[in-house]
Amino acid sequence: QVQLVESGGGLVQAGGSLRLSCAASGRTLDTYAMVWFRQPPGKEREFVAAIRWAGDREYYADSVKGRFTVSRDNANDTLYLRMTSLKPEDTAVYYCAQDVDYVGGYWYHPSPDDMDHWGKGTLVTVSS
Repeated sequence: QVQLVESGGGLVQAGGSLRLSCAASGRTLDTYAMVWFRQPPGKEREFVAAIRWAGDREYYADSVKGRFTVSRDNANDTLYLRMTSLKPEDTAVYYCAQDVDYVGGYWYHPSPDDMDHWGKGTLVTVSS
């Protein structure tokens, strides 16, 4: 059974930075994709960033490209999302998810329905 536990959320001023973590336990193979989604208040859950667990491919939503960086530490089975230049519109609950059917490629912008496992989320609030 895969368990994903996010941490690192909090309140930050616009322009600030945060690093989210997602501790993974259970089956995590190099071929899987680990994905960050977010759900702003009153809105749909949306793709933020993803990384193949092997670490050789990264993907970003246009809204965060250049500001957010996804990474992983295989030795500690931990996924990270480094967020810089934060904006009030980045306010959301951030979720970590796993896609066991990831097939790779140049383009990867999954929908929430594509995910197989989810964490419970961590709230990020960016004040103006």
